[in-house]
Amino acid sequence: MPKALVILADGFEELEAAAPITVLRRAGVEVTVAGLHDKPVRGSRGVTFVPDAALDWVADQPFDLVVLPGGMPGTLNLRNSPLVSHVLRVAQQRGVLIAAICAAPTVLAAMGLLQGRRATAHASVRAELSLACTELVVDSPVVTDGKFVTSAGAGTAVEFALELVRLLLGDAKAREVARAMMIDGR
Repeated sequence: MPKALVILADGFEELEAAAPITVLRRAGVEVTVAGLHDKPVRGSRGVTFVPDAALDWVADQPFDLVVLPGGMPGTLNLRNSPLVSHVLRVAQQRGVLIAAICAAPTVLAAMGLLQGRRATAHASVRAELSLACTELVVDSPVVTDGKFVTSAGAGTAVEFALELVRLLLGDAKAREVARAMMIDGR
């Protein structure tokens, strides 16, 4: 069974965390939700999530996928965390799938991970992102380029999550999960 790590920082966008966590678990992926600290994490809309672990407890465990929800100031908190940078560098070296949504692709961009890649992000950070990637895609809600998946924002969170299922477990599993969720009559 594939393993995924979803990293939460105070100020994350709740839908961008809840959709991947829920959809991946529906697909049978073992999801670990980690906060930057050993405490509940408050989202940008005031909803509090209780992580499974603090990031430093699980940072060196092997995962097949690392997910960064966006939101503000959550994205800035992710970007300013040396431990998040460490986790992402190790994931890249191991060939792990790395996914970021909304403003969170700027975390990858700041580390140089999107150099030479196609990507998308929330409209509010596209100018910043365009300086760091080869092609900024504005007409697609989800962009996959190699081992990197980026998405536009809260409204694209379920589609983003289904793409992660497709990449980890195949088209049939993604369609099965989408059907069970009554999405697009798939």
